[in-house]
Amino acid sequence: MFREIRKKKNAITADAAESLLEKSRRGVLAVNGDDGYPYAIPVNYFYDRNEQKIYFHGARAGHKVDALRASDKVCFTVYGNETIREEAWAPYMQSTVVFGRCRLLETGEETLALLKRFAMKYYPDEKLADEEIAQAGRAAQVFEIEIEHLSGKEVQER
Repeated sequence: MFREIRKKKNAITADAAESLLEKSRRGVLAVNGDDGYPYAIPVNYFYDRNEQKIYFHGARAGHKVDALRASDKVCFTVYGNETIREEAWAPYMQSTVVFGRCRLLETGEETLALLKRFAMKYYPDEKLADEEIAQAGRAAQVFEIEIEHLSGKEVQER
């Protein structure tokens, strides 16, 4: 159902693709937007490797929410791990592309716990994370992407 990477020599292992997904700070979420136009936006997120799910938060209303209510199919992309190797002047860069289904989670203790895990990726300490969640946590909409397909590749940018 999902296309394989065309240039097999550029493919990275699933483990390397997941590692990039775990450590990247931002990704680009693409949804089916208005009038058939794609809508892609950068989001902060966290990846739960055990559950094979990506979580992010946002507003309870707007273009992204409307698009997800119309179609839950999404694409999520991260890129990084740029390196320059001695034998080449142009950098190498890795990317991970995820296809899956996204749903809006109901507000409750489960979503507050997910917000805490999310916050611990970005906040320098637990106290600050707890303060932010206490102040704004109940107003945040938490989104969950269930991964159906994941692939990664490395290319030299020249």
